[in-house]
Amino acid sequence: MNWIIDRIENNTAVCEAGDIMVNVPLSVLPEGASEGDVITLFIDKTQTAERKNKINNLMNSLFK
Repeated sequence: MNWIIDRIENNTAVCEAGDIMVNVPLSVLPEGASEGDVITLFIDKTQTAERKNKINNLMNSLFK
């Protein structure tokens, strides 16, 4: 999904996300993001699986 930075107000980017507007703190956007930039969001399946595996390993070590 692509979000487009419509404008920046104070420390918030107002982004178009399809048919809705989303307020996003500038602190979570890449440094240098500005009005008109396109932000691409995606699910990183590899990192998700790695995190789930790490959490499962921690849980298993706690409840042995």
